[in-house]
Amino acid sequence: MKKRLSLLFSLMLVLSLVLAACGGFSKKDDASDDKAGGKKSDVPQELRVNIKTEPFSLHPGLANDSVSGNVLRQTFEGLTTIKDGKPELAAAESYEVSDDLTTYTFKLRDAKWTNGDPVTAQDFEYAWKWALDPKNESQYAYQLYYIKNGQAYNEGKAKAEDVGVKALDEKTLQVTLEAPTPYFLELTAFYTYYPVNSKVAQQKPDWYKNAGPDYTSNGPFKMVTWEHNSKIVLEKNESYWDAKNVKLEKIDMAMVNDTNTELSMFNNGELDWAGMPTGQLPTDSLPQLKKEGKLHVQPIAGTYWYKFNTEKPPFNNVNIRKAFTYAIDRKAIVENVTKGEQIPAMAAVPPTMFPENEKGYFKDNDVEKAKEYLQKGLQELGLKDVKDLPPITLSYNTDDAHAKIAQAIQDMWKKNLGINVKLENAEWNVYIDKLHSGDYQIGRMGWLGDFNDPINFLELYRDKEGGNNDTNWENPKFKQLLIDSQKEADPEKRKQMLKDAEQILMDELPIAPIYFYTNTWVQKDNLKGVEVSGLGDVQFKWAYFE
Repeated sequence: MKKRLSLLFSLMLVLSLVLAACGGFSKKDDASDDKAGGKKSDVPQELRVNIKTEPFSLHPGLANDSVSGNVLRQTFEGLTTIKDGKPELAAAESYEVSDDLTTYTFKLRDAKWTNGDPVTAQDFEYAWKWALDPKNESQYAYQLYYIKNGQAYNEGKAKAEDVGVKALDEKTLQVTLEAPTPYFLELTAFYTYYPVNSKVAQQKPDWYKNAGPDYTSNGPFKMVTWEHNSKIVLEKNESYWDAKNVKLEKIDMAMVNDTNTELSMFNNGELDWAGMPTGQLPTDSLPQLKKEGKLHVQPIAGTYWYKFNTEKPPFNNVNIRKAFTYAIDRKAIVENVTKGEQIPAMAAVPPTMFPENEKGYFKDNDVEKAKEYLQKGLQELGLKDVKDLPPITLSYNTDDAHAKIAQAIQDMWKKNLGINVKLENAEWNVYIDKLHSGDYQIGRMGWLGDFNDPINFLELYRDKEGGNNDTNWENPKFKQLLIDSQKEADPEKRKQMLKDAEQILMDELPIAPIYFYTNTWVQKDNLKGVEVSGLGDVQFKWAYFE
């Protein structure tokens, strides 16, 4: 949200192998060896990182962004967790699957919430149904649509008791799926699938808004301080079932939304890690850091794109959207602006999942085609000239890198299309609310895979009212292909369905892909064991200082 590699082929090959392994499942109970050789280290086990900004929400059912996710992954734990690219048992100690692969029965291990309450199967059932309850407006409710009647309940067409998740007893959770889902054990590691202390949540609905005794979690760390818009402090959760494998005693999370300040803090010894997945390095610093051998670069399954509000003129016209998309010089952006070995994106799904997408569906910086589409779009809108277009605003959340990208693309649209575009930025919480409410024309966003399957990038745009769609675009054929792909047992046929769906998305372009992500960061030399996944998220459970 992992190693230093330079050649594109090596980047893609290595990550492809890592991600391909995600289909396996390890049943190891101990997630980590004792890296310190059984001895308590004399080095302070206190980690300092930057998370840039205030989390959108620290409720697992409401979180929908990488900042919130990076905090929740330290404080909560699902039935499974991802380690070395593979799902491992976590809150569950075992599971069984029915012959038709649609019913999972999980046995929970003996674990406690930070307030001493036992973690129960009822807590999982409560949390999942809470996120699906339409009155709670969870943006990530669709992640639970794999569960039988999950979507129907979220859309008001079924009752909570119809949803296929049931606590058979305190330690047994039965989950029935709509159809066989080969990556379900990866899904259960995602934060929307985390449990919530049902006893606390039912008594105190605002339990998740501040640090304190009401904020109960079940992960390797507990939140002891939350100074809003300033910092979060986590401490080791001594009641965590696997506390013996947690070496860090404390994690300080600063909220500094200036990349130069973040790097300065690292250089001054105020941070132990700077850059992704929690923070951001200044793009201008990357070449020198690479030259000095300090920069870590890791390709991840993620796409940086611009979203069009397809219900606001002029982007209700597909040809105008094509003109704006084709007139972007992505190669220039990754070489001159982002400088982190990103890959120009002319597709939605990363090459780590669809290798052929390194080439994409259209030509980069195709100005000639862009001008053709612009003229066609103007005619369809009944306009004579670009001067007749309504004022156009490109919005992004406050961030130095986003600003530089926006300025570069603003210049490209002026040069290539003759169109003046205004730039507008806002702090993250304000910005994400504007996007979700449709209060924008063009908006910056990125997507890091939640699990290792192309459908995760495509299903965002399945439903117009989908929690993370924001574009107001919906296509019946696209939607049906995704639905049918969930029932297709033949992997090659399913892949083709998803490719056909992506073709529709790239024909109608409610989004303009810009580049495929890499993570870039620097870290203290004696910091070991940080788990940065191929999906771009981070876990500090196994981290320690030598």
